[in-house]
Parts: sequence; C-alpha cells; structure tokens
Amino acid sequence: MSVAVVRSRALAGLAAPPVSVEVYLGGGLPAVNIVGLPETEVREARDRVRAALQNANFDFPARKVTVNLAPADLPKESGRFDLPIALGILAASGQIPTAALDHYEFAGELALTGELRAVRGALAMVLSARHDGRAFVLPRASAAEAALVPDASVHPARTLLEVCAHLTGDAPLPRLAPMAVDAGQASAPDLAEVRGQHQAKRALEIAAAGGHSLLLCGPPGAGKSMLAHRLPSLLPPLDEDEALEVAAIASLAGRFDPARWRVRPYRAPHHTASAVAIVGGGSHPRPGEISLAHRGVLFLDELPEWERRVLEVLREPIESGVVQISRAARQSVFPARFQLVAAMNPCPCGWLGHASGRCHCSPDRVRAYRSRISGPLLDRIDLAIDVPALPPDEIAIGCDAPVAEPSSRVRERVATARARQLARQGVCNAGLTVADLQRHGVPDEQARALATRAMSRFGLSARAYHRILKVARTIADLASADTVGSAHVAEAIGYRRFDSAEFARDASPAMPARHGPP
Repeated sequence: MSVAVVRSRALAGLAAPPVSVEVYLGGGLPAVNIVGLPETEVREARDRVRAALQNANFDFPARKVTVNLAPADLPKESGRFDLPIALGILAASGQIPTAALDHYEFAGELALTGELRAVRGALAMVLSARHDGRAFVLPRASAAEAALVPDASVHPARTLLEVCAHLTGDAPLPRLAPMAVDAGQASAPDLAEVRGQHQAKRALEIAAAGGHSLLLCGPPGAGKSMLAHRLPSLLPPLDEDEALEVAAIASLAGRFDPARWRVRPYRAPHHTASAVAIVGGGSHPRPGEISLAHRGVLFLDELPEWERRVLEVLREPIESGVVQISRAARQSVFPARFQLVAAMNPCPCGWLGHASGRCHCSPDRVRAYRSRISGPLLDRIDLAIDVPALPPDEIAIGCDAPVAEPSSRVRERVATARARQLARQGVCNAGLTVADLQRHGVPDEQARALATRAMSRFGLSARAYHRILKVARTIADLASADTVGSAHVAEAIGYRRFDSAEFARDASPAMPARHGPP
C-alpha cells in the first residue's frame, strides 16, 4: 500500500485538535516533502525520521515521500509528529500492518537512534482524545502524566522498535496504570507559623473562603509574604476535573510534577517579569504565570515596582477568568481563574506610619509611589488591609505566646463556607455576576442602607459596590448566616480602603470586635 494514515494531535492553547498524518509514496526522484503548515522543527523531522528508521534496521523507501498534516490550516510545531511520520512511512511501504493504526493515536520525538523523547503537552492531548475511543502511544517519559486521565488507555514505549513490535503483535506494549500519587503530597507552610496579625489572618480566611483577591500593605518584615505563601494551605484540595485542568496547563509548560497532584498552584514571579511572561504568548503561545496559577494563587510582591503596562494586563483575566492570546496565524485561549494576592510598602522607604518615625517621605512622594497602581486595577481587588509591624515582644523567639491557629482548622471553615456557596449558586462568591447577587447576595434593609452610604461617601464605583456585597456574602457564609446583615457589610467595607483613617473610624463600630478565629 502506498498511502497510510496515522492519527496524532496538535496543541492550540489547552485544546489538542486531531491531526491526520497522511503519507504517500509516489514516483519520482527520492525526496521527502512535508506539507500542512509545518513549523521549522516539523520540517526537520525528515532527517530525524530517516536516521531513526535506518538505525532501527528498517528500509527507507527510495521514492518520493509526501507527508500531509491535515487539517492544512492548523499550524504544526514541535517534534511530536516524528513518531506518526515514521509509522506512516513504514505502513505505506508495507513494513508494518496498517490495520492496527486505526485503533491508536501517536506522539513522540525521535532521536537518531530510534529512541523516543518526551513531548510537551501529553496530558492535554490525552485529555482531548479520551472520548474518541482510541488508545494513545507515547514516550515513556511522557506517558506517566497522561495516565492520570480517567479511563484513558496509554501505552508507554522507549523506542520505535517497541512501537512497531506492538503494532505487529510480536510484543504488545502494556497499558500504563495511573500513578499512585497522594493528594496534597507536596508540603505547604502552615498559618500557625505567623505570629500575631489577626486582622490579616481574618482577611486571608475570607479571601480563601470566597476566592477573593487581596492586597496587603505594610512595612518590610511585617509578614506580608509569609501570609501570601500560606493562602494555598487554607484552600481545599482540587477535585479531579480541576486537578486535570491544572496538570494539563503544567504539562503544556513542561512543568508537570507528580508531587503536586491536586495541590493548588502558587506562583510568585519577580517584579521584573515581562507582560508576555505574565500573560503568556510567544511565537508558539504558551501559558504565562496567570495561567500557571489557574485554580491557585498568584502573588505579586512589591506591587508598585512592577511596570504599569504589565499590571494592566491583569485587569481582564481577573474579571473573565481566561486569557486569549492572538497571533497572525492563530488564537490560543488559556484558563486563568486565579486568586490575586499583592503586597506593597506604604511608601518608597517602606516605613510610613512606623513607630520608629524613620520615614521622611514627603506626601508628594507617597502619592506618586501609590499612583503607580492604576485605579481600575485597585477597583478589582476585593480586600485591602494594613499589615502593621509587630512589637518586639510578640515576635521574640522563645516567648510564651499562645499557639496560633493551624491552617488545617481554618481550612475546615473555608471548606464549609465553600460548600455552602457551591450548593447555593454553583460557584464561589468571587465569581458571582450581578444577576447572581440579586438572587443570592441581597443584604437586609439596614445592611443595604449602610452599603449605599459608604458608596456615596467614599465615591465607590459600581464594581466596588458589587465586590463589597460579594465579600459580605462570604463573611455571612463563614458565620453560617443565610442573610447578609449590617455587621457583614460593615466588615466588608472596612476591607475596601486600607489607607483612610476616617473610613476606619466610621466602619470600626459596626465591625466585630475580634478578628481572630471564631
């Protein structure tokens, strides 16, 4: 037979559209032509495949070989098509049977010796192919992550010869069983390690319970980074679908780690990162930091030190939960439903309001420093609190301070509050639309009047008003309250502005006297 068809997968964002590798052996001078919008690394497959076949003691046909990667308008990149091209040539030349090819999909890069090398995005490919009824043959180094997909049939192979022996029936490849990975195997820092900062811990619990974004402001060494690093330990473990989605994104980036199966991602890029590094992109679009933080936490330290244009790209993903990367030849969509936690100093020197009085920043310098963060971005942050410096007697090692509440206990309350939200509306409170708020987040008459006065007095936008109601709904869920009351709204209002002493005075009488664990 001079024509053979082998099935494989390309990558387009988190999706993996099917690709038919069609191989035709025709007359003419010996040559190998690859068509179907191949990138450079795909065109180079002709040399890798030729050497791999010859080193595996197969005959490379001395004919004109045409390889078509269909559909023709889908860009093809990476060396994942080496294995299907080699199998197509062998099948078209009659060296392996073609009947078995219909039951499998193949992906793998070939070494010149015929060994199979790992490919990026194996989990995403198998996740897209699991409902097609075909098994997947992958390099051994990539098969382990792909086997995590439920009901997927994955066969690992080390060499091209093993794949051919499997197709001929001489030595069938075993079906790979899913890895035995314990959920939460990766250790996370515990909230009990943070001394004091009861209000900040309270805000952290609210953020975890409702999926809210959080801004921490305080002097150096107050514990802002420690608090942010412990937010993932307060979040419930990922369910199977969420875990597969997170693992697929990590696989696309080549960062899959079995130890982090069902563990919430935590990303903390440096403030010198570019917009492409944060959002994702490149000639072959790959996920950026906001997608790698999907279903987890994105921590931006030293927020005013970030380039403004980099921060502005966060505005749309915070609202929509997705990021769309457009290029001339393609569009890629990556999920980006993350929790934003940001930290900043109160002034350029960092010591504004400190008891030592070491800050000498002028009001204009402080104003210029804070204005580096745009109002629209601040408007999208649900909680903003002050993290003051602790007195020396509270942080001294060996002092008889009471043991702080561990993350496990807080996580139980967070899980209970999230269960209430999912049972009531199907999403966390941070994801509520205005229509959802009308059904599930309407405060009582006294609380509504308080929110209206706050909106008028402090010039809050409609978005800020809705976010206050979302946070208040979360506070009510933590208190197991069916109705959003004035105390819940007052506490939510107090988290909207951290730098207003007047606002704090107005809100403090209605707020709970205790910000520690209930």
